[in-house]
Amino acid sequence: MFSFNYLVAVVLACSIATVSSRVLPFVLLKKMNLPLKVLEFLQFVPIVIMAALWFSSLFTPRIGHLPKPNVEYMIASFPTVLSAIISKNLFVVVFVGMISIALLRYFG
Repeated sequence: MFSFNYLVAVVLACSIATVSSRVLPFVLLKKMNLPLKVLEFLQFVPIVIMAALWFSSLFTPRIGHLPKPNVEYMIASFPTVLSAIISKNLFVVVFVGMISIALLRYFG
């Protein structure tokens, strides 16, 4: 059994690692002047992260077989993608996606 001090040390170490990996890049980049090409590249990062999360939820992995499509998420993706094309606003896209999946689960 682990001691209380050990658990506190692990939680603190994990907290420091998490905060430093998320805050340190912003602190370092705030004081630097980046080239325009790098700034243009960094604008795509939030969209790429959202797309990766979205695509990974469309399929359920199965060992030794092809991934199984998640039909509920695929149906909810249609209004979500449509809202992304129309609004080009990440908040609207997330909101429409949440409402779509909520309605599918409530009525389906």
